[in-house]
Amino acid sequence: MRLNRRVHVYSIPMRARFRGITRRTGLLFEGPAGWGEFCPFEEYDDDEAMSWLACALEAANDGWPAPVRSRIPVNCTVPVVGPEKAHEIVARSGCSTAKVKVAESTLAEDCARLEAVRDALGPQGFVRVDANMMWDVDTAVTAIKAMDRAAGGLQYVEQPCHTLDELAEVRRRVTVPIAADESIRKAEDPLKVAVSGAADIAVIKVAPLGGVRKALEVAQACGLPCVVSSALETSVGMAAGVALAAALPELDYACGLATLQLLDGDVTSDSLVPVDGYLPVLAEPPVPDLVAQVESADPAWIARYERVLAKLRA
Repeated sequence: MRLNRRVHVYSIPMRARFRGITRRTGLLFEGPAGWGEFCPFEEYDDDEAMSWLACALEAANDGWPAPVRSRIPVNCTVPVVGPEKAHEIVARSGCSTAKVKVAESTLAEDCARLEAVRDALGPQGFVRVDANMMWDVDTAVTAIKAMDRAAGGLQYVEQPCHTLDELAEVRRRVTVPIAADESIRKAEDPLKVAVSGAADIAVIKVAPLGGVRKALEVAQACGLPCVVSSALETSVGMAAGVALAAALPELDYACGLATLQLLDGDVTSDSLVPVDGYLPVLAEPPVPDLVAQVESADPAWIARYERVLAKLRA
């Protein structure tokens, strides 16, 4: 497949700094089955970006497996903001589950954010936190216990440490379930987490695993309950995550697929925005009919695509 004139590079501001970035950029291209989105983060090298391109090519050329459900429960996502803003995000989301970013601010600030989230959700809601590998074992144990109290109970903590051995040690020392994210999507063997005793839950992201079908294989083989999460795509790329969640035989947890609200814009009028805590499974993949509003002239993305495609074909 070669790029043609129906190719668009986009650049969309973030509503708040998230994952260290203030803009989300990527490339969209069309194939016989629809549109694909290629948006590996800028720090990823071409080898790591290959799975992201494989995912985009699957969407454009092959489409996805048939769904077994018509809607997907989702969590809202709370970035590193103050308690008042955190409360506002959760209250207006309509979701009964909130995922809260932690470890980028002080423990006291994290706990204050969690208290506000619990207040917004009420006692029946679910609170989960994501530390993005930023703790060592002892720090993780201390922080998780404090955050569990502040949140009135955590559903799980996502990737508190870097290695599987560290995750397993934390898991032995706390009662809060441990979810693995980077230990799956960045691993040479994404199934190793299942036999290591390091996690209770698998966080599955479609683009880093190479597409819906490959991610479905990993999800089924790992033998753990799964949470399908986004990689901060527009609705075009997010549709692949929705397709995976829709195809899983079991879906025990709300998914992390409501991240479009972190972006100040979208490329399509078929935006994947939750209603009452659910995303619909679309009958047709989104078309980027609004991309002209966020289009970028940056040629680096086309050069990146061509390099990564050549490596993928080699």
